[in-house]
Amino acid sequence: MLRLEKINITQFKNYKARAFDFSTRIIGIWGNNGLGKTNLLDAIHYLCFTKSYFGRSDAQNVLYGTNGFRIEGNFVINDLPENAVCILRETGKKEFSINHKVYERFSHHIGHFPCVVIAPDDAVLITGESKERRTFLDTLIAQFDKDYLQHLINYQKLLQQRNSSLKVFAETGKRDYSLLDVLDSQMTTPADYIFKKRASFLLAFLPRVIELYHEISQHNEKISLIYESSLHHTSFEALIKIQREKDLLLQRTSAGIHRDEIEIKMDDILFKNTASQGQRKSLLFALKLAEVQVLKEEKGFAPLLLLDDVFEKLDENRIENLLKMVCIENEGQVFITDTNKERLNNHLKNLNLQFQLIGI
Repeated sequence: MLRLEKINITQFKNYKARAFDFSTRIIGIWGNNGLGKTNLLDAIHYLCFTKSYFGRSDAQNVLYGTNGFRIEGNFVINDLPENAVCILRETGKKEFSINHKVYERFSHHIGHFPCVVIAPDDAVLITGESKERRTFLDTLIAQFDKDYLQHLINYQKLLQQRNSSLKVFAETGKRDYSLLDVLDSQMTTPADYIFKKRASFLLAFLPRVIELYHEISQHNEKISLIYESSLHHTSFEALIKIQREKDLLLQRTSAGIHRDEIEIKMDDILFKNTASQGQRKSLLFALKLAEVQVLKEEKGFAPLLLLDDVFEKLDENRIENLLKMVCIENEGQVFITDTNKERLNNHLKNLNLQFQLIGI
């Protein structure tokens, strides 16, 4: 069981100093655009991932005219209280602590408070480039597999080093093949681990997503999700050698697990090219709810679920199906924002469950 009972926000985005107490499992947050509903959810995300969900740098999240911010949360996890604090100091240094013990590496915190976010900009998960789907997959697996996260960190560092070296070779006209040999060798172990983990995980995860999609949409479109990777056919060690001359010309690493993709099709046509807005949202919700289910199974308790303005451009049937899944079938704590107080209140009342309504 994971619950957030209180959060104190200081000099974060549009909040100078404010505290929120959460007394129920289901929390509705209402207010006009620009007042801080999304910022509150992002503060919760900071406590779970040590960073913003919306990709902004720490410095950009400081209240205008001030220096640094502080976010503190009181959690209960498996009936034990825990205090989490994230501080961005005036010097630009960030600190994160649990029960007053400061982490040496922020990556050690990932997965401690599992969390899933559904926000309007998440549409890029369906319509955007392959990087969006890899990031979704990596974030999910990293929350329950520490080895995966560490291999991912190592691979990204080595990839940056390799790409930098390729650019230097082009600029200087001098190629250091021995350096490439070392980097390629070092990249092989994390690449192999990441590929094998992704392949085994997606074998069960993708069919679950399709099942949830049909349940949400109440339609039976022919949906397919396929994991594509060059490592299906060639080992990373062999692949990186085959691509070496091409990489030297392109000045970047053109093949590897950083190019993996989850291909989405409907009736054998790319989903993003033919799906309606409602179908895209249904698939997005299916991916996210499948993530919630997996995290619950892996961690032993449901993650926090943050839903930001998810009612917009959804018909009543889809809203009812979504709320049933996230509030009734899911036993985790849920935070839902909306601009319309009456709409939010009515939908939550229809669940016949206890809920809390907070105005911003």
